[in-house]
Amino acid sequence: MTKTILKGIMMMTVAMQLPVIVAAQEAIDTIAPQELHEIVVQAPKVIRKADMDVYHPSKSAVENSKNGLQLLSNLMIPTLTVSDALGTIQAAGQSVQVRINGRESSIDQVRALLPETIRRVEWIDNPGLRYGGANRVLNFIVANPTVGGSLMTTARPALNVAWGFYMADAKFNVGRSQWEVGGNYKLTNKIKTHRDYTETFTHPDGESVTRDETSLGGTLDNSMAYVWASYNYIKPDTTVVIAQFGFDKNINECWTYNGLLSLSNGNDDIRLKDTNGSDGGTPTLSLYWQQNFAHKQMLIVNFNSSFYFGHSFSDYSERIPDATGYLTDIHTNIKDRNQTYAVEADYIKNWTNSRFTAGASYTANRNRSQYENLGDEIFHQRQDKVYLFAEYFHRFGKWTATAGMGVQYTDFLFKESHKGNHSWSPRPQATITYSLNQNHNFRLNFTSWQSSPSLAETNIVPQQLDGFQWRVGNQNLKTANSYMLTFRYGFNLPRVNGSFGMRAFTSPNAITPILHWQDDRLITTYENSRGLQNLSFFLAPQIEIISDWLMASGYIEYRMERMHGSGYTHRNNAWSGNAQIQLAHWGFVLSGQYKHAQRDLWGEKISWGEDLNIIDLSYNWKSWQFSAGIIMPFGKYDHGSKSLSKWNSNEQHMRLDMRMPYMSVSYNLQWGRQKRGAQKIMDVDASADRSTAGGR
Repeated sequence: MTKTILKGIMMMTVAMQLPVIVAAQEAIDTIAPQELHEIVVQAPKVIRKADMDVYHPSKSAVENSKNGLQLLSNLMIPTLTVSDALGTIQAAGQSVQVRINGRESSIDQVRALLPETIRRVEWIDNPGLRYGGANRVLNFIVANPTVGGSLMTTARPALNVAWGFYMADAKFNVGRSQWEVGGNYKLTNKIKTHRDYTETFTHPDGESVTRDETSLGGTLDNSMAYVWASYNYIKPDTTVVIAQFGFDKNINECWTYNGLLSLSNGNDDIRLKDTNGSDGGTPTLSLYWQQNFAHKQMLIVNFNSSFYFGHSFSDYSERIPDATGYLTDIHTNIKDRNQTYAVEADYIKNWTNSRFTAGASYTANRNRSQYENLGDEIFHQRQDKVYLFAEYFHRFGKWTATAGMGVQYTDFLFKESHKGNHSWSPRPQATITYSLNQNHNFRLNFTSWQSSPSLAETNIVPQQLDGFQWRVGNQNLKTANSYMLTFRYGFNLPRVNGSFGMRAFTSPNAITPILHWQDDRLITTYENSRGLQNLSFFLAPQIEIISDWLMASGYIEYRMERMHGSGYTHRNNAWSGNAQIQLAHWGFVLSGQYKHAQRDLWGEKISWGEDLNIIDLSYNWKSWQFSAGIIMPFGKYDHGSKSLSKWNSNEQHMRLDMRMPYMSVSYNLQWGRQKRGAQKIMDVDASADRSTAGGR
């Protein structure tokens, strides 16, 4: 009885003090717009808010991390699959938009964050209109600048192959200014590959031929480097100015495959060689200005630009051993000079129980592709996009509601053919949340977005893939619309927290590949299909097995899909998920991860990403971290696809020798009091497009 009374008094004390503590922390931790914080009685591992789940790093999570990506992994957010070794963040097999104080960022920038500066991580699985159509968003909230500086270094080589990752980042702080310079290098050189591939081609008259490949091995090269430099000026609660420059260099991306081809019509022992890849560089420039005004108002202006120069190539040959000449000999070389410019302005106004956000952006793409294998023929594409949106959030009691409307105008023009099209696309969005208490909430969210045709999908220059397969783009494509409705229940129980729910998705005019015969050629082109619909059910728990020692988390999803296109209807039902477990004590962290990729239906193809598993053991000592691990200790690496077309049915499994043991050494040096880089509240995407050459 006494313990019960004492516990009640302690909870009442926390309830009275915590709003003050939270408000004080917000005042010093971030210059982001003042958020609408909810009253929290105690501090569970995850705080469920109306529009996000908030994770506060524990002391042990910070101590066992040497960069922002490691800290995210140690938080063990159930839906996420995070790998510091591979440098990836995914949710249910899909990419996640990463932000730092609301600014759209990269995994490299997350890696450059010091764990000590990260105050909380916001997991947003129903992002609003200002997030540019992202399905899921991770937002890192970091501390305001103080004096000091830091140096972060990491080296992670594999022990049996030429694979590794190396990074260094330095920050220097003077007054309200911060200078940063850094770079990383990812090595992937001559990794052995294999391909399991069988396909059947059926002609309109019913005649068919089956091609079986016996793998003779191949190699994968995928080395790249990235350097960056930035200047930040920050006057707390008043002004932020950021200038950033980066250069991304694709040093050597090349996949080479050799096989022995046998045909059901009697031809066999055909030697097959298939090579494709690309190389090039992308300089980027970002300028950012943020100004806070009286009455909780904020204006943000951001400019981004990128310029891609490089070339993509594809070489495919078939020949009979000891015979002169080739049965098939194809070479494709494309030079790209592609530019993108984007500018966005947002206005944010906060009240006690509500928030209004409005914004406008303009993006211009100027693409130029030169086909060296076709007498230097040149193809130009111009694309302009204008996006306008307004969104309003309000809280009333245990209910919260968000409603907004965006509209996107897209315009295409193809110089050589003088063809083009334009369209206006509405983007409505709404969310209703009911919070029973701090441990249980229910959320219903409707969102929509648009997908513009890519450079590869609209390029009308024919590309030969093999002896009779060709690919050509479609300049009559229209911007595709997507709509998603999600219901989610979030719960916090003793030692267990997580969520489960269901998600319905439709894209009534999705841009998908379509195959057809033209004489003796099988042509792959693109169309606005008659639509994709899917329904999925998911469960994402986090379990504290032994307090502060042993944690487990995971995500499991079952998806049912249906795809309609010209002359076909396909269905697909599949499970996917991930699981991770972590044991941490005495400076040691032992972690294991398993991922079974989602089998996605798109057009007439089912594709899946990487099925992976990783084991890692690390030890933290002062400013050092030493670790060792192995990628794919169990099973086989698999990444592939299955074609369902009546003209070409095939199944492909890409195998890599991914059983790679590695070692890693990280060192963080800090002097003075560390300050974080001034981060943007929002960012506008300006990623230059690029061509794709060949590829069967």
